[in-house]
Amino acid sequence: MTRSIQLDDLGLDAGGHLLIKQALAGARASERIEVFGRAPHLAIHLAAWCRAAGHHFVADEQGAVEQRGGPSQRRIGWVVKGVALTGRWAGAERAGSARGSEEQAVVEAPSPRWGLAARGALVEAGGPDFRFPLGRKSFVWADEAARLYEQAAAAQWDPATAIDWSSARDLPDLVEDAVVQVMTYLIENETAALLVPARFLAQLHPHFREVMQLLAIQTADEARHIDVFTRRALLRRSDLGLSTVGGQASLKTLLDEPDFALASFLLSVLGEGSFLSLLWFLHRTAPDPVTADVARLAAQDEARHVAFGLAHLQRHLGNDPSLRARLATAVETRYETLRHTAGLNEEVFDALILLAAGSTAPDSIRRGFAAVQDLQSDMDDGRRRRLARLGFTAAESTALSSLHTRNFM
Repeated sequence: MTRSIQLDDLGLDAGGHLLIKQALAGARASERIEVFGRAPHLAIHLAAWCRAAGHHFVADEQGAVEQRGGPSQRRIGWVVKGVALTGRWAGAERAGSARGSEEQAVVEAPSPRWGLAARGALVEAGGPDFRFPLGRKSFVWADEAARLYEQAAAAQWDPATAIDWSSARDLPDLVEDAVVQVMTYLIENETAALLVPARFLAQLHPHFREVMQLLAIQTADEARHIDVFTRRALLRRSDLGLSTVGGQASLKTLLDEPDFALASFLLSVLGEGSFLSLLWFLHRTAPDPVTADVARLAAQDEARHVAFGLAHLQRHLGNDPSLRARLATAVETRYETLRHTAGLNEEVFDALILLAAGSTAPDSIRRGFAAVQDLQSDMDDGRRRRLARLGFTAAESTALSSLHTRNFM
């Protein structure tokens, strides 16, 4: 069977190949496609295009003649034999499915040959293998990933407009210095919270695009938090506060953890979960509207990070219950590594007391100290609840929460 394509004076260098490809897409293996046209060099271009695309090419030396109401007009004909999925596309495979539920579309172990191809794309054979260490669905997936990403994308906020920076007011020097010290501490911790997901993002197979997008937007959240914490700290001061060895040592253990599940557990479930309590504490005790807004907006973002960490680990534990023992060991190992460090620096602790107190009157300081004690208790309660959601017993949750770093994160 043969079908014909009339190109007239349209050359392959001007888009004529699209009409040929269209005809070939619906052709059978035995079918011949005749191409007629008058464009200069059409035979040369067509022969080269067929070689590149893997199609057979035969020239009709006698040509063909078409009568158009006047003198005859010679139209040279060529035959192309082949179909779109032969030759170059032999051995191509689909990179999963673009349709259906995520559970159906996302495969457990996507092929390294799929590389950066979009899920559901037809991947040409012979391409390079991409070795992504995080290449199994059971290691990285969370059924809530797509919903959390959509929520995060809709909830992005602009530091320039979401916060009324002009509402800042002058505070007593002692209180302003306390705000600066707390902001310095938050910047340091949020830098770690940015670097950890960024490191694993580059190891994730793009087939798991919902998780990839969620980790990417999580790093954007943390970058924005670093921005607003820095801006608040420098509103009335030219320098930031103190950074201690103990705080840096605590955060380094997060950056050094090579396992995605364990790092997510230590950072998101324990660290950022505790930070949620801290941020809402700062929102309530803030001495000015800017500090309150900065804490509130950051807390809303952090809640999503914690939600993904929990969802991912709950699913992972459902596939591999032995992970629970590894999570417990990670907490114990981190505790042993940090047991001789100071953890939360004294300046941050004192700054939190001052913010809660609102003044240096003895009774106010007493109330501020009690409020910080309540904050630590609230952090512990939150950790134990989240550990229980991961299947730890009440006794195990209490023990593991007590071992969490004194640096909070």
